[in-house]
Amino acid sequence: MKCPFCKHDDDKVIDSRSVNESEVIRRRRECVKCNRRFTTYERVEEIPLLVIKKNGDREQFDRIKLLNGIQKACEKRPISAEVQDQIISDLEKHIDDEFDREIPSQLIGEFVMQKLSNIDEVAYVRFASVYRQFKDINHFMSELKTLLAK
Repeated sequence: MKCPFCKHDDDKVIDSRSVNESEVIRRRRECVKCNRRFTTYERVEEIPLLVIKKNGDREQFDRIKLLNGIQKACEKRPISAEVQDQIISDLEKHIDDEFDREIPSQLIGEFVMQKLSNIDEVAYVRFASVYRQFKDINHFMSELKTLLAK
């Protein structure tokens, strides 16, 4: 590891500890040349998850893109940012448990809609209207009728 101050490539580890639920190791290091200390973080390198779009294209899973969609659905609703973030964390755990490297976008959308339907009906309908791309009022009304039947 190169010292960020003097660029010397010899250091010693002074302290190591787990952070972020033991997913990351934080190391305090000291350069043997200039004696300045710096911190490094070590984590397992993950293979990027690919999302298979409806048209067959593949793109890397983007947590921020999904969070933006959930935030728009939850706009002006009593749903905290923590709850919205937890939906994505639950999805990521589900993906890690059930999938290897690729997941269809339909499964992501269905997972988020299921979570939102249990939290807030308005947010659910907003998200569903974009995700399912309602073509007309009849399609929209059929989704509302399904929701009301619950």
